[in-house]
Amino acid sequence: QVQLVESGGGLVQAGGSLRLSCAASGSIFGISPMGWYRQAPGKERELAAVISAGGSTNYADSVKGRFTISNDYAKRTVYLQMNSLKPEDTAVYYCYARRFSSEYWGQGTQVTVSS
Repeated sequence: QVQLVESGGGLVQAGGSLRLSCAASGSIFGISPMGWYRQAPGKERELAAVISAGGSTNYADSVKGRFTISNDYAKRTVYLQMNSLKPEDTAVYYCYARRFSSEYWGQGTQVTVSS
């Protein structure tokens, strides 16, 4: 089992920045990728950004150039730096991890961007 603990999130004005963190614990060997999905009200959950253990990244087109995902492999922690935030970035952000054939999710953290 893998446990994911998220921190960060909150309320910010448009154009502002936030940083999300997610720490993995438990059976952490073999985790890859880790990252973030998000779900806005009335919409399906979608990929925001993920990063592999080797450092390869994948971003949603809507966040490219504004969000940066990074990881501290030794700490099994992944970070999402979100800059130039827009009201349409408002969503619950879920930490995600895959370990072999199993997927794990954090409890979610709210990000609200006011116009």
